[in-house]
Parts: sequence; structure tokens; C-alpha cells
Amino acid sequence: MSIETVVLAVGTEDEKRTEQLAREAIAIAEPADAEIVLTHVFDREEFDETRANLGFDQGSEGATPDAVAERHKTTRALSKALSAAGVRHSVRGAVGDLADEVVETADSVKADRVVVGGRRRSPTGKAVFGSVAQEVMLSAPCPVTFVREIAS
Repeated sequence: MSIETVVLAVGTEDEKRTEQLAREAIAIAEPADAEIVLTHVFDREEFDETRANLGFDQGSEGATPDAVAERHKTTRALSKALSAAGVRHSVRGAVGDLADEVVETADSVKADRVVVGGRRRSPTGKAVFGSVAQEVMLSAPCPVTFVREIAS
């Protein structure tokens, strides 16, 4: 099975692991000449705040999740790393539940792989707080690569 499309999930807490996420996504996509779809998912509050901080007018037609995602610091850093490696990519933004939106994007672009970041949690922590990465792994229509945050 060849890899043509990789969804790279980007969320609120991924700013501290952009280098790791970029490195892993590039390692998957580059040899296959696959395209990476950077998918930045915001919750409603974060989207409204980020949109305002970036100077978008709330009612403006240009204040779409895609436009806000393209200008978000984390997405820009990932995009820069992918461009430097010569990897084709696009940016998508979404507002909603991270796991649901990532799975929906993977379905819609017929992804061959999803890359998602996360941190190590105890079984109790997962049970109490849930795990976005775990939900993506269980629901995605394709294999998922989990990039665990390296403790500094």
C-alpha cells in the first residue's frame, strides 16, 4: 500500500512538539512523495481568541477556520519545516472536537496515515481525562502514528 496523503493533526498543545511532529510527518511523507494535510483544530473559545489576536474581523468572510489555521504560530512553524524539506502540504482549519475533526478530515481526504501528538499519561489519567490520540487511533480510517512528547 502506497502512502499518498498524510493528515498531520495540530491542536492547542502541539506548539511544544512542532519539531517532533514535523520530523515524523516528513519521515513518512517524503520517501513516498505524499502530501501532508496540516489539520489545525480549535475549540470555539480558542478559535474566537486566535481570530481576534490575528486581527480578523469576526463577521469577515476571510475569518474562516482555514485562514486562521494558516496564520496560527504552530501551523506556520510546521508549514515552514515541511517547505524546507520539500514536502507538499496544505493547511485546513476546523472548529470542534479534535478527535472528531481529525477523523473526519482523514475520511474526506482519503488519508493513508494520520500523525497525532500527545503526552504520556497514566491509565487513570486517560480514563479520567480521555485521550484525543487514543480516540483518533480507535476511530481513524487508516493507520495512526503517535508522536509522544519527549520530556525535557
